[in-house]
Amino acid sequence: MGNKEIVLKAAGELFGDRDPSAVDRWVAPGYRQHSSLVADGPEALRGLVASLPEGFRYELARVIADGDLVALHGVYHGFGPEPLVAFDLFRVEDGKLAEHWDALTPVVGDTASGRSQTDGAAQPAGDGTEGSRALVTEFAQRILQDADYSVLTDYISTETYLQHNPEAADGLDGFGAAAAQWAQQGKNLVYKTVHRVVAEGDLVLLQSEGEFGEPVAYWDLFRVEDGRIVEHWDVIAPIPAALPHSNGLF
Repeated sequence: MGNKEIVLKAAGELFGDRDPSAVDRWVAPGYRQHSSLVADGPEALRGLVASLPEGFRYELARVIADGDLVALHGVYHGFGPEPLVAFDLFRVEDGKLAEHWDALTPVVGDTASGRSQTDGAAQPAGDGTEGSRALVTEFAQRILQDADYSVLTDYISTETYLQHNPEAADGLDGFGAAAAQWAQQGKNLVYKTVHRVVAEGDLVLLQSEGEFGEPVAYWDLFRVEDGRIVEHWDVIAPIPAALPHSNGLF
């Protein structure tokens, strides 16, 4: 069983079946947690699963696997009063879940693009993983971190840019208008550190930290086609002052 299959099976039993005993089958004894929801270790996760309410469910939108890292993108129903869009990233070691990071944000019903935060291409496509990784890694450095927007069209398609951020419309003009509005609100897009790049086929996930009017974790998922970025999903999550563990969010 590959790492993608392990994570899908584990997540299905833990959060689909809400089965606390799945912790024994799928979670490593030294499980390290970076979520703001739960502490380290299998027993903390067991307690979280046991506390999930009747009617709790998870809708998976897509999954990408890169070596020992597997990322899920989907929607949780039942963690709170409203559904939450989430990225979950797991590190697999010896067939068990060994480490976990996540970011969550509320579902927005009325988005600027008319697209949902999770619809669009559902599966990684093609065999160009390393080309996609290289393009997005360079984009992250030159555009997101260095803010050199003069070369933006070297990385993002001028013909097709499908947007799933709820406040941005499609296309470069849509993104530019949203960024200008955010700046007026004192929320400039500042990327300080890219922690992980997870790629499979045409899909590349960046896990970063920076500022957006406050310290935040940025999770950006890009789809690459013909050497340009053509689609984008994200979660921007505030970094809490305190966590139930000492590992930090990253």
